[in-house]
Amino acid sequence: MTIDTDLRLRHVTPAFRTFCGDDALRRLVGELDRAGARRAVIITVPPVFGHQQSADRLRDAFGDRLVGVFDGVVEQSPLPAVEEARAFLADHDADTVIAVGGGSAVVTARAASILLAEGRDVRELCTHRAADGTLVSPRLSAPKLPQWVVPSTPTSAYAKAGAAVRDPETGERLALYDPKIRAQGIAADPVLAGTAPEQLVRSASLNVLSMAVEGLLARTVDPLADALLAQALRTVVEWLPQVRRDPAASAPRLQLMLAALMSGQGSDFTGGGLAQALSHAIGPRSSAPNGVVEALLLPHAMRFIADAVPHRFELIADVLRVSDRTPQAAVAATVDLIASFDVPTRLRDVGVMQAALIEAADHAMDDWAITAGPRVPTHSEVVDLLSAAW
Repeated sequence: MTIDTDLRLRHVTPAFRTFCGDDALRRLVGELDRAGARRAVIITVPPVFGHQQSADRLRDAFGDRLVGVFDGVVEQSPLPAVEEARAFLADHDADTVIAVGGGSAVVTARAASILLAEGRDVRELCTHRAADGTLVSPRLSAPKLPQWVVPSTPTSAYAKAGAAVRDPETGERLALYDPKIRAQGIAADPVLAGTAPEQLVRSASLNVLSMAVEGLLARTVDPLADALLAQALRTVVEWLPQVRRDPAASAPRLQLMLAALMSGQGSDFTGGGLAQALSHAIGPRSSAPNGVVEALLLPHAMRFIADAVPHRFELIADVLRVSDRTPQAAVAATVDLIASFDVPTRLRDVGVMQAALIEAADHAMDDWAITAGPRVPTHSEVVDLLSAAW
């Protein structure tokens, strides 16, 4: 018998509990009981507690263990809002953090918890370039408050161990990373799932789609991650159109939340991607949500890496049911798919000024995700790619 030793794999799945359906909040409360959590703080956006049924549902579920609700989350998780959330956690002596909402709520909750535990300035804790030019992620050793997520939108942030906040004064993206800050799990509730506007669900799902595609195009060979990413992509393709057909239905929204979880978990093993890094830099300079910007940039990123991993494009062709398994055909099918979701095709169409491209490229080069792809671009290549997308 011949033994093939080409496949070498390290796949460690962090503990994570997923509850979905009418009893999801009740099951989450059972987990809090099991852990002895008595002082939970919710970190959320104003619309969630402005929705009376959702507010009542959360208060009824958590009862007197809910000691505070911070509803000052802001899109893009700017540093001042994160600092306010950190102070809120300290003032309420929280022993558990529950992020309620979308990606900004999840990231703000994680970042605030990191700042609270570490007790240092964010610039001492964030990923930075060392003197030799390499990106360095400091080791954050302090114990962190347990995190749970009650989502209102699909976001790959559920399963991540990082939190990137934005300094509004400099425009910098300050990335924090600590495996101890991963959420314990999610409770996807149909009522909370119905609170997000259709447009927000759509843009968040486009981020899920883009991350799944870039994960499938990674150089990493991990069949377990591929399975998660492929199913995430299939789920978005199937269920996102149904959100438009029936915006009030909970089933499509819950399915997309599960797709977001699979995309987030799968991409943890494959790393980030070029479109992801570029959207982090371009998103705040546009008039469109990050998910839309990332989807707009995705075909350009796919073409850039095509020669590096041509065989990986077969996975995209399989999921999208394209008989031609070449990179060109897979990119064309992705372009058609994105167009079906009414995504603009040019950065100028989402308010990005041509003069902002150089600055965006500067910021993108300091993004950890840009180093994870199968072909790492130079600064000039990033400028060329953004210019082509503009």
